[in-house]
Amino acid sequence: MTARAAQPAGERRAYAVSRPVLPAVCRDAPELMAFAGDAEGRCEIFAWHAGTGERRQVTDRPEGTARCAIDPDGVIWWFAERADGTGTWLTQDFAGGADVPAFGGEPARGRPAGLALPGGTAAAGLLDGDRLTVRVGRRGEGPLRTLRFDGQARLAGYAPAAGLLAVARAPGHERAVTLHTVDGGAVAVLSGRGGRIWPLGFAPERGGATAGGAPEPAAGGAELLLVREDEDGYRLATWTPEGGLRAHAWCAFDTEITAQWVPGGREVLVRQERHGRSLLVLCDLTARTRRAVPVPGGTVLDAAADEGGAVHCLWTDTRTPARVLSTGTAARRLPPPPPEPPPLDAELRDLWTPGEDGPVHTLLALPPGRTGPGPVVFLIHGGPARHDKDAYDPAVHSLVASGLAVARVNYRGSTGYGPRWRAAWGRGVGLTQIEDLAAVRTDLVDRGIADPGATGLWGTSWGGYLVLLALGRQPGLWRAGVAVKPVADYAAAWALGTPELRALDTALFGGTPDEVPGRYARSSPVTYVAGVRAPLLVIAATRDAKCPPEQVRGYLAALRAAGGTCRELWLDSGHDGHDGAGHVRVLRHSLYFLARELRASRAGVSAPRDREGR
Repeated sequence: MTARAAQPAGERRAYAVSRPVLPAVCRDAPELMAFAGDAEGRCEIFAWHAGTGERRQVTDRPEGTARCAIDPDGVIWWFAERADGTGTWLTQDFAGGADVPAFGGEPARGRPAGLALPGGTAAAGLLDGDRLTVRVGRRGEGPLRTLRFDGQARLAGYAPAAGLLAVARAPGHERAVTLHTVDGGAVAVLSGRGGRIWPLGFAPERGGATAGGAPEPAAGGAELLLVREDEDGYRLATWTPEGGLRAHAWCAFDTEITAQWVPGGREVLVRQERHGRSLLVLCDLTARTRRAVPVPGGTVLDAAADEGGAVHCLWTDTRTPARVLSTGTAARRLPPPPPEPPPLDAELRDLWTPGEDGPVHTLLALPPGRTGPGPVVFLIHGGPARHDKDAYDPAVHSLVASGLAVARVNYRGSTGYGPRWRAAWGRGVGLTQIEDLAAVRTDLVDRGIADPGATGLWGTSWGGYLVLLALGRQPGLWRAGVAVKPVADYAAAWALGTPELRALDTALFGGTPDEVPGRYARSSPVTYVAGVRAPLLVIAATRDAKCPPEQVRGYLAALRAAGGTCRELWLDSGHDGHDGAGHVRVLRHSLYFLARELRASRAGVSAPRDREGR
């Protein structure tokens, strides 16, 4: 691959599939960076030297590569992930050379579950079934310590001077956060029973100076940053060995946040997700002050701050692909972005539909010049603990360009609207969400925006699950549906899925399928196959560990036995593929299918057939 092929992932090309993040920056040599970018349609890892402007491709794998980090010595760490989500951490010198197992010897395999590179020694977590293994040691050498923890957990932080590890479980777990010595001894337990709690990493280690009358952690100590949820919102908190858990009540937010330490002090950069858009705030824990960081309206996909006070963020909105914005005096020289496409030509609106637990928020994109009712595609986010954002999406761009309006609905259970909205599951799993979709559809029809005979659904993963459930439960509302890598039979998906997802679903339903079979059956699309009458396209993956192919095949067989029909497309990939060819294939087939079925395709465009003839 040539350097010319390297492009920051997720910005322009829809077929380089990766979660957009800022480049990882070497702490002790900030001109050295690593990033995931596009390599002729695959996501791969690249090295970037800001001083010389040189970039080099680090990985070249048929499966693609999306996770990377860089340690204080300038060595790049990357995760060699397989289709089933398991893999191992490897390292490579910044200038190139052989790939070396992170801790030497035979590489350990598992699902990635945390990585901390504070310098000197490193810590990496891997999940294998229902056990977390954390290795602590020097890069390229055998681990000094190997610690094992039962249950679904992840490494959330490592403070080498204090010899402490933070391990996170589900935020509502009675042992949501546990602190351990590198010898495995228990130090503290933070429960999430009285309010869910998330650990966000230890502060960069520093001396014991004081400022503003508030004591700093002592030299060699450790300060862990956390977010705590209560019924009204989210607050920053910290934990130290000396003082235990301390809530910062003055630093509260009404909707979900994440945060990170700013190097060189006790400032924290907070990113708040609020009503489909992002806000940035710098909070000084010593001075007890908050300062908004100016960013345009839209979504911050990633953010970081320099010790000098400059803030860098990866920003986007519905019209604009992701781009880097910086505030302050310092400036990072980042890899050049790819050419930007023309901005989305659409009329954008925010729609609020009255609902039982409060108004349902929809991000609406209308084709330019539309007057009167027309076809609308509901583009449904997965999760469910996610939300649709005012962010660039190639699917929105393609649908609007094809004359189809797009509605992105943040149904109950979505993030970005506070803890009460997250917990509003009154009708049951899935049933609450499709009730919100139906309410928004009615609102769009009543407003003269949607043609009641031309509303369709398109969702991936848990969004694909909602497509199938809505088509079966609400057959009179939807003209067509596309379900990509969906949960189609909830009980079967539970039995065949990963331990992490089994734990999440058990918490969601309040038990396993054996313990509460009625709840799973009531919320499962396969229960309602006899009601499906709308044209349906199902796209699934043969090596999908999260939404296994067997439960999709079982749904399709039950649908046909009930007299229904379905177009299907199978991808030879996992759930989170990093080879963009499959992504392009999904986008193309879904777009043409919906355009045809909603009678809004442009003249001369016909639905494609894949080479297997499906």
